Amino acid sequence: MYSAGLGPIGSGRATQCKATPFKTAQRAGLAILGASALAVLTGCGSGSPAAAPTVTVTTTRSAGTGPAAPASSDPAASTDPAATTAPAASTGPGTCPPSALHVSLGDSEGAAGTFYRVIVLTNTSGSACTLYGYPGVSFVTRPGGSVIGAPARRNPLIPDTLITMQPGATASALSGLVDTGALPTAQCQPGHAVWLQIYPPGDRGALFARYPAEVCTRPGEKFMTITAMHAGTSNSF
Repeated sequence: MYSAGLGPIGSGRATQCKATPFKTAQRAGLAILGASALAVLTGCGSGSPAAAPTVTVTTTRSAGTGPAAPASSDPAASTDPAATTAPAASTGPGTCPPSALHVSLGDSEGAAGTFYRVIVLTNTSGSACTLYGYPGVSFVTRPGGSVIGAPARRNPLIPDTLITMQPGATASALSGLVDTGALPTAQCQPGHAVWLQIYPPGDRGALFARYPAEVCTRPGEKFMTITAMHAGTSNSF
């Protein structure tokens, strides 16, 4: 499998930029980044994340424990998965708890100084459940460790949709990671991260996936975006 701009998955650094299935996500995703980042995202840069086989840690935190993604007064920047309220329903399945979900990483693409990766949640329980809105996503030092840089900003590319997941069904969101090579070193303070932390929408229990990447380590530096969840694993965002 090839990822445009990255070469074969597992090959390492970026080689070129060209049109990709994420071209719509590129336009909308980059718009949500800060102006300082947009000013330098004019090429592929050199800091592509190292691609590696996905290894998922299924350990979860109970709701309300461990470090939670901080809430924000800016709806476009909020990364607290519990901040979005699902539509009220008198009957039907409840929200998917972390214990019912398995996280994995899907397709990877690169364009215009941003690397896109699909985050996939699978219902591994024996019952239907629902997801609605944005997951909380950040790089961490280790499973259960400290957040690196800043949690992902919300990218409004995909409308909030109530997703009913039958056993075995999947839902996904698109993450966008700025190429650290395209940012000023002092602003970004680039470094290496290995673990991605994912809070399912509406919950504060965390899932972890192995995702080696070059990231901005400066506290509060926003270098990543995330869309709302949508049904399935299609990369045609």
